[in-house]
Amino acid sequence: MIITVNPSTEEPIAEYSVMTSGQIEEVITLAESDYLSWKKVSLPKRSELMKQLAVLLRAEKERHAAQISLEMGKPLSQAVAEVQKSAMLCDYYAEHAEAFLTPELSLLDGGAKGVVKFEPLGLLLGIMPWNFPFWQVFRFAVPALMAGNAVLLKHAPNVTGSAIAIEQLFRDAGFPEHLYRAVHTSLEDVDRLSGFIIDHPAVQGVSLTGSTAAGRAVAAKAGRALKRTVLELGGSDPYLILDDADLSRAVDICAASRLLNSGQSCISAKRFIVHSRVFSEFENLLLQRMHSAVMGDPFDPAVEVGPLARADLRLQLHQQVLRSVSGGASLLCGGELPSGRGFFYPPTLLSGVRKGMATYSEETFGPVATLIEAHDDHEAVCIANDTPYGLGSAVFSANAERALSVADQLDAGNCFINSMVKSDPLMPFGGIKESGYGRELSVYGIREFVNVKSLSVS
Repeated sequence: MIITVNPSTEEPIAEYSVMTSGQIEEVITLAESDYLSWKKVSLPKRSELMKQLAVLLRAEKERHAAQISLEMGKPLSQAVAEVQKSAMLCDYYAEHAEAFLTPELSLLDGGAKGVVKFEPLGLLLGIMPWNFPFWQVFRFAVPALMAGNAVLLKHAPNVTGSAIAIEQLFRDAGFPEHLYRAVHTSLEDVDRLSGFIIDHPAVQGVSLTGSTAAGRAVAAKAGRALKRTVLELGGSDPYLILDDADLSRAVDICAASRLLNSGQSCISAKRFIVHSRVFSEFENLLLQRMHSAVMGDPFDPAVEVGPLARADLRLQLHQQVLRSVSGGASLLCGGELPSGRGFFYPPTLLSGVRKGMATYSEETFGPVATLIEAHDDHEAVCIANDTPYGLGSAVFSANAERALSVADQLDAGNCFINSMVKSDPLMPFGGIKESGYGRELSVYGIREFVNVKSLSVS
């Protein structure tokens, strides 16, 4: 049995039955059957359905946003923005998928004609997290379906209501009934059932967004089964504040990134690496901003920081803070577990963080900001790269050439200059090192789960 819980009140929301292996087998069989028909559907027809899906998302954005906020605690305005962004993604691939998948022609030696075609693989498994219950799913599923594949979703148990709502949206938009299906498993069943699904001969690929530990486990299972994978994993994103940066603007952007989704984002700013000449001023400005952030009920429009999604996640974050403070970091604000119900954790700022402390190298999944001092650009880059992760990064400087030079030295899949890291349908998104591999979004994302078939015609 899956019991979802409101993280603001710790009260149960709903109960759902866990699927058995037999039920999942039936779902896979039906999905594979729909795939065999779907792959023959023209791209213009696929686009029509995808545009209708976007219409439904926008028409019902408040209802779906409320479901997100209820299940995982995201401030309501941010949940509405998440649903709207998902609709934008549907429109993007509806417009561009045909161009992305158009066969490429070339002349080969001897006068032969070369053709490269992009054909669907089949049924794909998406293992998706709770922190962006709609966006993460759509980011995987939309290009996969537009490429002609079928999709099986294994969502995080605490957002099972969102998983069911998304499945119904695809049906309401007119997609084949079993082309997109969700399977429901508890945390205890995840390893067993994920292994069963990955090993299934009908499943041709796996996309996972989640922790590095989960990525290792799924990659091992998929590797044994010789299934293609895309992994978008953890991050400890560095934001480098150079000594010529506009500090007021930088602080606003840095704080917004750190507090977005109550800090529960793989690409939120986590480590602020600040040049020594401006360190004190930046520290004071950021402290004011963290102090002013309102924490509370995510349905309250004035609230910027809601609860963390689960009790165990809050405890883990608090232990990271305590270990850093015991190691010598200065706690400037926050860092205490609030009394009362709900999995709330206050905006927290740690300064004087050094190598060896928990928040120097570990991913912190919550509203905890870490300040690290650097004496020049070279040292800032070395600190930024001194992590097993390589997902996002940002550089703040008034000198674009200088900022680009620094950005070129950062080990990350994404780097933004004078703005916060975010995913955009027009740009490929993904990481390196322990942040995973493969790319989502843009032309690169839709071609991850296709057969790139080479034809030679003489």
